[in-house]
Amino acid sequence: MRCIPMLLALVALDLPAAHSAHAVESSAVVTPHAQVSLASETDAVDPGRPFRLGLHFKLAPGWHIYWINPGDAGEPPRLDLTLPEGAKNSDIVWPVPSRISEGSVMTYGYHGEVLLPLTVTAPPGASALAIDAKASWLVCEKICVPEEGSFHLDISVGATSSSAQASLFAAADQLTPQPSPFVTKLAPDGTLSVEGKEISTTSAADAWFLPDKWGVINDAAPQRLAVTAGKLILGLTRGQDFDPNAALTGVLVASDASGKETYYRIVAKPDGAAITAPARHEGAFTSSMQPETSPTELADLGLLTIVAFAFLGGVILNLMPCVFPILAVKAVGIAKAAAHDRAAARAHAASYTLGVLIAFAVLGLWLFALRVAGIAAGWGFQFQSPAFVAVMAWVLLIVGLNLSGVFQVNGSVGAVGETLTARGGHLGSFFTGLLAVVVATPCTAPFMGAAVAAALSLSSAATLLVFLAMGLGLAAPYAALAILPPLARMLPRPGEWMKVLKEVLAFPMYASAAWLLWVISQQVGPRGVLTTTTGMVLFGFAAWILGTTQYRSDRWRATGRAAALVATLAAVGALYDIATAPPPGQPAQAGAQGEPEAYSAARLAALRAAGRPVFVNMTAAWCVTCLVNERVALSSDAVRKAFAERHVAYLRGDWTRADPAISEFLREHERDGVPLYVLYGPKSASPVVLPQILTAGTLLAELGRLGS
Repeated sequence: MRCIPMLLALVALDLPAAHSAHAVESSAVVTPHAQVSLASETDAVDPGRPFRLGLHFKLAPGWHIYWINPGDAGEPPRLDLTLPEGAKNSDIVWPVPSRISEGSVMTYGYHGEVLLPLTVTAPPGASALAIDAKASWLVCEKICVPEEGSFHLDISVGATSSSAQASLFAAADQLTPQPSPFVTKLAPDGTLSVEGKEISTTSAADAWFLPDKWGVINDAAPQRLAVTAGKLILGLTRGQDFDPNAALTGVLVASDASGKETYYRIVAKPDGAAITAPARHEGAFTSSMQPETSPTELADLGLLTIVAFAFLGGVILNLMPCVFPILAVKAVGIAKAAAHDRAAARAHAASYTLGVLIAFAVLGLWLFALRVAGIAAGWGFQFQSPAFVAVMAWVLLIVGLNLSGVFQVNGSVGAVGETLTARGGHLGSFFTGLLAVVVATPCTAPFMGAAVAAALSLSSAATLLVFLAMGLGLAAPYAALAILPPLARMLPRPGEWMKVLKEVLAFPMYASAAWLLWVISQQVGPRGVLTTTTGMVLFGFAAWILGTTQYRSDRWRATGRAAALVATLAAVGALYDIATAPPPGQPAQAGAQGEPEAYSAARLAALRAAGRPVFVNMTAAWCVTCLVNERVALSSDAVRKAFAERHVAYLRGDWTRADPAISEFLREHERDGVPLYVLYGPKSASPVVLPQILTAGTLLAELGRLGS
């Protein structure tokens, strides 16, 4: 019994300490994933003067919460205070977060222990301060759990001193960005330029940017870094909400040679001049199996290398199935011209080359303008428009009808010599060059993808130069005829075989038109097919009218032209119906091994989090290269068996019609068109980008590296 008074005395002695601890940190809300409380930096407050509170998190291992900009997923914590009348509080001052990469998803958040501070000012004359707070937060690991809690603090008024929790605020201050002493600019292509005498290759051995708002940049894309004395350049990939005329705000993190990080709050003002960031960031994707250089590597090598790759890609484009029928038709024309006049043959080759170069120049500047405007567009983007596909189907049908002799352009076949030396003949060569470029865009030749992507990250002048080099490559066989007379003498002599060949070449045109009709069916379904075939019938009727009347009297020719015009206008009127037709319903996702399911960023992230190897195929119905690869490589029994044995998930993204999610995926991998094939290993941090011309052997070899 004698111990009871002693025990009571000890409890009484301990009460002030217990009261002090309670006053500076609230009771904690405890869940399986986090322990959360409201803490004060001081043990008392001075009325009328500010002090700091903070939401204190102790997170379970592997779990995290999010920054004010959570990135591609998540929600930031929210804190609402109820203060005595006259008191006021600031917003949370957010510490710099960690970057959390999960496949193609990038988020920003905090692990372990973190405090989110804010400032409170007590009202003058207060005798005590009672604070109530409600908070909500999303805590994530492989799954995300929304949580919330209520907190209460009673803080006394009097002489202030640091609380036991003051070290938490000091730690948060170490992660608070300081005002930037630098001059920062933002180029229309998304390149961030930072200038200041403090910058060097030692002070900024690595650097990255964290935007205040989601959507202004592609958070998951590599940030290409280049550092010189007094200047740092980061190549950012623009997001869907990027505005080249608005300032970009956020945090610049610079890591020196020893790994020490410094944080700067920056406001990058728009700058009309594009800035190129040629150096390669560590986050760029590479592939030992990829025979062509990536856009980032091309940028490292310089503009001349990009131009050379573009020229080589244009030369190879001549062999693609999209282009070859058009070029074969042109070869017949040049052979005919050479029989009458070698100079005429060279002139027609030059006219054709001019048409190709102008078409490539317009296409390159158009793509560049769309990129500056913040619109994601790449090689072959115009084929995402059903109306454009329908027009191309009609054009190829008309070309085929002309080759079949339904109607003639610029006179009869017998007057070839006079026709080809006439102005209309050169216009025909010029427009053949334009048509060759238009029908070439569904195809992607080796070296082209990297060259196009690299070109669009440069200035408008450099982009134009690269696209002209690609056009010169496409026109090279015929440009050579204009420059090297001995080549013209190698052309075969004209004869009856030319007329037969001309008629035979009509059938590739019909086949191409039929293929585009299938593309329409994928884009807008049966309704679009019906409208397009109706237009084909009308254009066919117009061609027949012209053909039957063009060699008759003036009255008949005028009647034929009027009827053809009416039929043409009726066909063109159908374009509105095609352009406004909704896409067909999406097929259900496949579940069988080796069979593709629809791509989504969330599905890719989930598969990677589960440790599954994943093969991503970005394709489009209008992409001939894609269709050939799927038939030759992806549909083979050996590849299907390998997918099943290695438990490979197969995701297929359809870019037949514009899809922002797929456009973002392409840009993440520095590509501007399809096909794109990416293989994620079960444990590998970096995916493998496979060649655009894919074979079963190439894919099987890379799958073999994954193991069983």
